[in-house]
Amino acid sequence: MGSFSIWHWMIVLVIVLVLFGRGRVSEIMGDFGKGIKSFKQGMNEEENKASSTPAPQITAQQGDAPVVTPAKAENKTEQS
Repeated sequence: MGSFSIWHWMIVLVIVLVLFGRGRVSEIMGDFGKGIKSFKQGMNEEENKASSTPAPQITAQQGDAPVVTPAKAENKTEQS
């Protein structure tokens, strides 16, 4: 009772084909396939773009960098 038999799925398939028609179902599946193909191409383009762009090189020059020293924190007490 918990799972559907093959006959249940056959009836559902017939109802879907009657409601949408054979041409409409194949059109939907074709659009679905085109969407997946476009998604894969987009992912490949992003990977190629990321791998072809060199990482920026950061060079530190000690003479140009300012020296920052932390300020001493003063203990403030509230006067009531």
